[in-house]
Amino acid sequence: MINNSLSEQEVIRRNSLQRLRELGINPYPAAEYPVNTLASDIRNQFSEEKKNFQDVCIAGRLMNQRIMGKASFAELQDSSGRIQLYINRDELCPDEDKTFYNEVFKKLLDIGDTIGVKGYVFITQMGEITVHVKELVILNKSLHPLPVVKEKEGIVYDAFTDVEQRYRMRYVDLIVNPHVKDVFVKRALIINTMREIFNERGYLEVETPILQPIPGGAAARPFITHHNALDIPLYLRIANELYLKKLIVGGFDGVYEFAKDFRNEGMDRTHNPEFTVLEIYVAYKDYFWMMHFTEKMVEKVAMALHGTTLVKIGEHEVDFKAPYPRVTMYEAIKTHTGYDISGKNEDEIRRICDNLGIETTESMGKGKMIDAIFGEKCEHHFVQPTFIIDYPIEMSPLTKKHRSNPDLTERFELMVYGKELANAYSELNDPVDQRERFEEQLRLSEKGDDEAMYIDQDFLHALEYGMPPTSGMGIGIDRLTMFMTNNLSIQDVLFFPQMKPETGKGEISAGNDPFSQLGIPEEWTEVLQKLGYSTLSRLKEVDKYTRLHQDLCGYNKKNKLGLTNPSQEQVKTWLDNID
Repeated sequence: MINNSLSEQEVIRRNSLQRLRELGINPYPAAEYPVNTLASDIRNQFSEEKKNFQDVCIAGRLMNQRIMGKASFAELQDSSGRIQLYINRDELCPDEDKTFYNEVFKKLLDIGDTIGVKGYVFITQMGEITVHVKELVILNKSLHPLPVVKEKEGIVYDAFTDVEQRYRMRYVDLIVNPHVKDVFVKRALIINTMREIFNERGYLEVETPILQPIPGGAAARPFITHHNALDIPLYLRIANELYLKKLIVGGFDGVYEFAKDFRNEGMDRTHNPEFTVLEIYVAYKDYFWMMHFTEKMVEKVAMALHGTTLVKIGEHEVDFKAPYPRVTMYEAIKTHTGYDISGKNEDEIRRICDNLGIETTESMGKGKMIDAIFGEKCEHHFVQPTFIIDYPIEMSPLTKKHRSNPDLTERFELMVYGKELANAYSELNDPVDQRERFEEQLRLSEKGDDEAMYIDQDFLHALEYGMPPTSGMGIGIDRLTMFMTNNLSIQDVLFFPQMKPETGKGEISAGNDPFSQLGIPEEWTEVLQKLGYSTLSRLKEVDKYTRLHQDLCGYNKKNKLGLTNPSQEQVKTWLDNID
């Protein structure tokens, strides 16, 4: 029975499927198909003089058919690209029965079906390298038609370009947009190049827990889950830093991990709630050594991908050739705002924020305000790779105090194209100092900062056994891939980026009247939607209006939207208006 909701093409394909079975052809065979070459190998290595590739077995999707009576041409696409096929009726069906060619090939095969062919390679009169097919088998019958992408004289027509559909159906995107696959091949090369660098130095690749009793190692809002057997709450890790440093305590000289981290925060073009990060910790090193190590590593990655250190990112050509400039955070702020914030207390920093038009909240301590100044007024100026060094102590609770200025820490961030790419420290290994820093984070949490770090007693206990001088560095693999492949959206470098569920029947979307009835302006409705508040019921779940206000202002700042931030009282009114 054919489902009435199917399209005409889907009905035709299901009828073809049934007919194939009536002809005794299994459209989904289980047996191994002995592929012995790839389309790219044939294109790159075939020689008429050598007469190679005379017994090929190749498989892939049927992407084009040109039926011409007793002989036809087709195009097959495998994992390496496309190759032309030549099919002759009498060679494919040497006996009297021509059903396989006349009906199966000409009528029952559709674009997107997976086939296998055996034959030999030759060059047509038009100069096209082609597989002369002697045998053809169906390996998979496709029931849903692919988007039809046409190309003529190098110009692509009807391309599958709808961004949301591409992200939701990455499997289709990879089939019809071959350049997309190249991004992920390069992503793998980036990771493998870094892994080779670490392994050559004898550093150990490790794995640490994703489910953690305390979300430590970073200032971020965690995802929370529940362990039924132990009856305890657990957190998806926001960073693997503290576990890796425990391994340094345990006696390893160098450890690293390519980790999946999770942060329950807003999504935008450069942030995904699930992301990949590389963290490495090396004993007996400091942040000066780590700066040199990082710039040489990034330079080598650029060379591995492009054969040059010059990489185009957006409209800029970025040179990853080491060494990179070193600029202190105070120098950067003074250069781009005119304010010297060294030695200033929290009230003075808040007044500077007011003068610069940077909105603050009571929950923001000195560190967060300095971070806001740098983020809004300085960050975007650093297009070429630059190390921003020597951060204020309030911004860096896990970092060793600067050896010449106790108000600062030995920390750097590598800025590229106006974004943070890497973050590194001379790691704090004084257990007494570390406990005091954690306690200060606790005070910030009590003031309403929901991104303040938790106190990790087990980590403090480990430090009391003694951790040697150590430097650690974290680098975002997603962002590094964005830069190295010239993609300005993180969704383009993730196979399956997190997407807001498609609005179903009965759902109230953020673009509909109920939001405007709460007094929420249209521009902020869109931001709420980006933050995941797609329905009034989701918005009603907000327990602290100050937290929502902080999220809205943070999203506005991170994405440079230029919106006038709502006041805390306005946000409170929106929530109070929900029935």
